[in-house]
Amino acid sequence: MTATIARPPYDPELAQTLNALKEMLPVTVTADMIPALRTMTAGRSTAELAIGDRPIEHQTMVIDGFDGAEIEVSVLRRRDHTTATAGVYYVHGGGMIFGNRFTDLGQLAGWVDEFDVVGVSVEYRLAPEFPDPYPVEDSYAGLTWMAAHADELGIDPDRIIVAGASAGGGIAAGTVLLARDRQGPSVLGQMLFYPMLDDRDTTTSTHQYEGIGIWDRGSNLTGWTALLGERRGTDEVSIYAAPARAEHLGGLPVTYLDCGSAEVFRDEDVAYASALWAAGVQAELHVWPGGFHTFDTMAPNAALTTRMLDARITWLRRLLNTTEEMA
Repeated sequence: MTATIARPPYDPELAQTLNALKEMLPVTVTADMIPALRTMTAGRSTAELAIGDRPIEHQTMVIDGFDGAEIEVSVLRRRDHTTATAGVYYVHGGGMIFGNRFTDLGQLAGWVDEFDVVGVSVEYRLAPEFPDPYPVEDSYAGLTWMAAHADELGIDPDRIIVAGASAGGGIAAGTVLLARDRQGPSVLGQMLFYPMLDDRDTTTSTHQYEGIGIWDRGSNLTGWTALLGERRGTDEVSIYAAPARAEHLGGLPVTYLDCGSAEVFRDEDVAYASALWAAGVQAELHVWPGGFHTFDTMAPNAALTTRMLDARITWLRRLLNTTEEMA
């Protein structure tokens, strides 16, 4: 008889969403599904859909990525943007293997509209065709481009915030570590939404959510293997690819971090927040009870989603207001 695995239950409202999604999304993503997932996400993610009727202009820029190869970034600005304001650099999710710079761009567009920040979203190259270090190095190249072109973009280079979700949260964390270690662009703060930080597959939460939910343990192994190949789980993985491996987090900017209690990334995200505190970094952590991975995008009208998005925007507003007062 197979023992029942103890795990935090899903929020009842979110559990209904999961049941409705069973026929639409695979529980476990395998390598052979990558082409179909890319096609599906490309069709559902565009600048027009993300911006909607907000008074925002979108511009595509071609920049030099890792090794000088060309990559694209999207720049979002309010149409009435005139003076230099804070900039938010956004890194999309997709398990390192799918998604594009328009994925979840609606959240960034909302910040651009409300706070008159300038948003930049990067089209980093995806694994397995472009394994580590391509994604994080492309992301770092985009951040350095944004800082170098702050004047023409209408950005205050001392008020750049790096944000990312899921795999993008992990890449964002790695990008900020690179900026610290290379004495690169100054980063005011980082926002890491249920970030993918640890390739080692040793936490309790990764084993609790295997064969269940959204982006389960098997999916996570698929993503990390695509990124790292045979190096996954070995001592040959850098802290920039898997930031959970970083032993020294001092010197990092103020951080916002969230996750659900009912997802694979819970324990590595909580551990990262604890490591930040141990290094003397100010960090705010939210673990949303009963939340599955990416529940905010899958269940945008759920009560728990409202609470999550309110917490994010409250943190961002406080950071922006504080730095405006200090200017």
